[in-house]
Amino acid sequence: MALPRTSTSPGTHKLLGLELLRFLATISVLLWHYPHFAYVADAPVDLVRSELPFYRVLFPFYELGEYGVVIFWCISGFIFFWKYSALIPDGAVDSWTFFVNRLSRLYPLHLATLLLVAGLQAIYVAQHGFAFVYQSNDLGHFVAQLFMASDWLPPTGVSFNGPIWSVSIEVLVYAAFFVGLRFVTTSPLLNLAMILAGIASGTLVGKCFVFFYAGGLAAMARQGVADAWYRPKLEALAACAVVGIPASLWLSGVELAERSAAVLLVYTPILLFVCATPLTLPKRIEDLLQAAGNMTYSCYLLHFPIQLAIALAFGAWGRAIPYGSPSFWIGFMGLTLTAAYLTYVWFEAPAQRLIRRALQRKSEAARMAPASRP
Repeated sequence: MALPRTSTSPGTHKLLGLELLRFLATISVLLWHYPHFAYVADAPVDLVRSELPFYRVLFPFYELGEYGVVIFWCISGFIFFWKYSALIPDGAVDSWTFFVNRLSRLYPLHLATLLLVAGLQAIYVAQHGFAFVYQSNDLGHFVAQLFMASDWLPPTGVSFNGPIWSVSIEVLVYAAFFVGLRFVTTSPLLNLAMILAGIASGTLVGKCFVFFYAGGLAAMARQGVADAWYRPKLEALAACAVVGIPASLWLSGVELAERSAAVLLVYTPILLFVCATPLTLPKRIEDLLQAAGNMTYSCYLLHFPIQLAIALAFGAWGRAIPYGSPSFWIGFMGLTLTAAYLTYVWFEAPAQRLIRRALQRKSEAARMAPASRP
């Protein structure tokens, strides 16, 4: 029998706060990439960020939206440790099931958007003589993209559907996560070792390891205090830190450009701890938050193809893209979010179910085959 929704035991409540945070991180990346509309080839022309639509309200997203990626990594670490930290060591989730779950979640939309961008970029190059934003669209990069391996080695240029680079790196972390839990240890000391190794590497892959395993520590902390008497006090202290840390940094006038990674490494796990606080909300709001969380991957992978299609359309009309117009901004954001929601409902979720049924059925058949032989 399912536990009551109000239970605070690990894994029994919906992570609604994380769904909202994941959606906001997606919006931050979307707005960080909004200036793509000002690009000629791989650089913006005559871009004045302070004149972008709604800048006074949205300037943190326009200026700092790139950090949404590391927040994604941290959220992934939290969710993976929250969901799998007990199942993988016990063998309840084997390597094949874990692989199929990841493949079915990530690959269908990645492949679809890769092919879409490849086709649209070919038209754009014929139209303009150069690619839109991302220039390294050759056969070698295409093959690497097919295997989601575009950024496993030192980068040679972002290619095709550029935002996939962060997911490509995260795929490596997924493999290390499974192996570590299954064959090494479930101790948080492994997380600390991974964080230190990632920092020492000084690479993008290492950075992903750092934030993924930091998110995992936050999940372990949340699960560890789920039934503790002091949990409400710890939650209140963490909530004060979530508000107090950015306020203190702002009042002190500290220059964050060179310290952003260190600040986020401390701040983001605390934020995730707070966002994972059990919430009881009306069903309509729950459904809305879950829908927002579900569409983050499609929004992340669709926003660049949509930008490319818009650039093609305006190029065919011989008109400049009016990216400084609030009406254009609203239209682009509305189109992207609507397309993301419909893509999740009509493509991502069905493809995920289809792949899981097919591959898991084959796996079960293979396991049963020896027993049926004489």
